Order: sequence, then structure tokens, then C-alpha cells
Amino acid sequence: MMAMRLVFAGIFELRTDEAYYWTWSQENVLSFLDHPPMIAWFVRFGTAIFGDTAFGVRFAGIVAMAVMQLLLVDIVRRVTQDLRAMVVTALMTEAALYYGLLMAKVAPDVAMIPFAVAMLWSMVRVAETNDGRWWLATGLFGGLAMLAKLTALMFVPGILVFMLVPAWRLRWLTSPYPWLATLIAIIVSSPVLIWNEAHDWASFRFQFVRVTAAHDWSLRTFGEFFGLQFVQVGFVLLPLIVSACAVTAWRGWRRQDPIALLFSSSVLVPFLYFVWTSLSLRVGDTWPMFLWPAAIAGAAINMVELPGEGWSNGTIRIYWRSVQASIAVGMTFVVLSFLYCTVAPWNLFGRNDPVGTEAGYDKVAERALQDMRNTGATWIATTNYRVYAMLRWHLRDRVPVVQVTERARFLDFSDPGSAQITGHPGLLIAGIDDQRELLRAAGATLEPIGSFTTMWRGTPMRYFEIEKITGWTPELNPAPDTPLYRWRNLADAPRPMRLARVARAS
Repeated sequence: MMAMRLVFAGIFELRTDEAYYWTWSQENVLSFLDHPPMIAWFVRFGTAIFGDTAFGVRFAGIVAMAVMQLLLVDIVRRVTQDLRAMVVTALMTEAALYYGLLMAKVAPDVAMIPFAVAMLWSMVRVAETNDGRWWLATGLFGGLAMLAKLTALMFVPGILVFMLVPAWRLRWLTSPYPWLATLIAIIVSSPVLIWNEAHDWASFRFQFVRVTAAHDWSLRTFGEFFGLQFVQVGFVLLPLIVSACAVTAWRGWRRQDPIALLFSSSVLVPFLYFVWTSLSLRVGDTWPMFLWPAAIAGAAINMVELPGEGWSNGTIRIYWRSVQASIAVGMTFVVLSFLYCTVAPWNLFGRNDPVGTEAGYDKVAERALQDMRNTGATWIATTNYRVYAMLRWHLRDRVPVVQVTERARFLDFSDPGSAQITGHPGLLIAGIDDQRELLRAAGATLEPIGSFTTMWRGTPMRYFEIEKITGWTPELNPAPDTPLYRWRNLADAPRPMRLARVARAS
């Protein structure tokens, strides 16, 4: 399975968000609007070794998966001393599509997961040794997790339950170690705080708007959330580990077991939050991925704990067979997904294929260079960060590529090449509904040049219009709260299915 991930990382075409994080790795910036900087550091680490290749961009994700597995196996070893449970832990991570294959795709979640699991591992060491110094490692890994993604804060309820519910609560409340751990976490994650303080807390406002924006109740987003979790975690594995967490929570509260309380609370509290959020807002496909490793460890520990708790032999047999089925079904699905992404000749989902919607940007870049030669344009403009990122990735900065809208995404970025932009015509590459009116309102003259549709396995996927820009130079540092500075609301962001319908209508 590791060999499969290495092949996938090397031959699977880079996705749009991965290219976006690669552009971050080209900058010397403390933090970013969308996320903290850890993912940029991950990408820079890989490309420093393997160059600006797909494998280089993804290498750190391969390492992150291995680290996560080793830490989970060691957690289960320390709790159970059972070899079978340790093996099951490793195999269940391989049986989940996200961990078994898609952690080879870089994302902030990939950067957060190994540090989050290391934080849980350190807390297991606290319970195992009763040595408060392990709290300091907890603070270190917690700070590193927050340097990867702010959703690491969702572990706080589990940490509080671990610290305050068992009988040792008075000891830790009066011990300096948990408070020193909190201070360490704040210091380690301080680049995010420093950058935000300098930019009017832009990241926090960006995330707050996304989460608190008013949305109607929707069974569609609720169904999407569970559908994505079943696909990414496993059709058998997901219900198995969720039910195991419920049993672990019951065990933890009944025994006042700190490890059981930690793992069940670290999973169930964020999971219930995402379930509630999904009733009115689309939950991102990777948002909950940080919580399932703890659930997998809990499910493996259950194998050892159930026989000693008076469960019937029939129940224990059903549980063990469910574990076996989750591994067999899940690993088969992971391998088939790998084959579909890399070597299969078919497009099974038409324009809505999740793989094909982000393919073909190399041809867009080739067409852009051809139209630049024909029109005399010296720079390329986009109004979508995904298009911007893919063009930069394929063109490797041979010509300036600028996203002329949502400039809040590019605070403190280096100059993309003002000498080639100022006073020169540009080329706009954008979808049908991609904010052209903002450019016209700013004084740009747009002249249609042509159009381009990406293809994937014989199916047209995404439609772009190409226009020449004259009489305007983009403002790279517009004032906050102006139209070209502001990011689009989450509800207004284009989605693959919507773009596919637009392309079909065109």
C-alpha cells in the first residue's frame, strides 16, 4: 500500500488546491488568509529534495501518513499490549480511502493529522507514566497542529475531559505542566497570531464568516456530508468506528478511564458539531479527517476490551467479523480507486467526475501561451484562485500570472512581475460567471479572443473564455473592503457540478 501511494504521488496529475499550496511554498510569508503556514512548509520540504514535481509536492504527505500509522500503532500497543490489535490498527488506516491513498495529496489536514495524533500519543504517555512532563510534549505537538489548521482547536473539549473528569483532576489543576503546555502551544503557533495581528485578524474573520454565514436548512448538504464520509472512511469502517467510539465513551465515563475519555471525546464532540453544521452548510470533504485516526485506535482497543466487559460471545464474533470486513472491503476500494485515478481509460461520472474536473490545465496553459503570442499580451489574469494556481504550476512563472480579484489571499506575496504588467495588455482566462464586471468597473477593457474546454478521457469538463485586457493595470494591494480585495462568500464559490452545467449550456 505504501508503494501504491508512492506511485500515485508521482504520476497522478496535481490537483488545483495542491497547486495553490505549492504557490504558497514559493513565498516567504508567516501565514496565509485561508490557513496557517505548515502546509507550505511541507511542500517546500518535499520540493527541496525532489524538485518542483508532483512527487516533490506530495512527499511530505507520504511521510505524514507513515508517522500517523506508527503513532497509532504505538498508542494501541501501550494500551492493550496486543499484537492483533496493533496489526488491525495499521490495516484499518490502509482501508480508509483518505488515509490509504488520498493523504498522498497535500492539504492542510494532511499537515495537521500527524501532529494531532502525536498530541494524543503524548497524552497517552501522561496517563501511562503519570509524569506531568509529557504535558510539555502535548503543548508542542498541539501548537504544531494549530500551525497546520485552526480546527486543531476542536481537540480542546477532549483535552479538558481527559484532564478534569478522572479522579486526578485536582492534581493537574494545581500542576504547572498543563499550563506550561498551553503556553508552549501558544508560542509555537504564534506565527499565525503575529501575521493576523498585522492584517486585522484576516484569517479569523475569513473562517468566522464561512462558519457563521446564514444558510437555509438543507438535507442535501447533510446527505453530502455523510456520503463523503462513507466514501473517504469506508462503507463498513465508518459505522464500525463510530459505534466503537460510543462504546469507548460509555467505558470511559463508567470507569473514569482518561484514555477512553480522551479518544471518545476527541471524536464524538467534533463529529456531532460537523453533523449539526451539515444541516445548513456544506462541510468540506477533508474537514473531519483529523478526528478519525483516534476513532480507528479506539476500535482496535475495543477488540481487546470487549471480552473482559461481559459482552456475549456472539457480539464479540460479530464485532471481529465487522473489523475483518471493513479491512477487506476498504482496501479493495482503495486499490480500485487508485487504478481508476491512474490507469483506467473510462470516465464513469461524466462531467461530474471528481477526478476529471481538475484535469487538463496543462492544455489551458499551452493555449494561454499561444494566445499571448498572437495578441501581444505579456501577463495572464484570472479571477479564481484554482485557475491561478494551476497556471502558475504549469507555466512555472515564465510569464506573470495574477489573480486580479480576492487579493486578500495574497497578502505579503512577492511582486509577480510589475514591469511586465504595467502598461501592457493582459490575457484573462475565466469561466462564464467569474466576476468580469468587477474588472470592467475598475476600468478594464475586455476583448473576446476565444474559448477553451478541458477534456478528460474523451469528455469535455470545464469551459473557459479567453479575453484580452487593455487600458488597465491590476491593483495588487487594493484597500481592504474594496471589491477586488474581498474574498467571495463560501456560498458564492463555484462548484464543479455548477461549472459543468454552465459548460454544457454553453
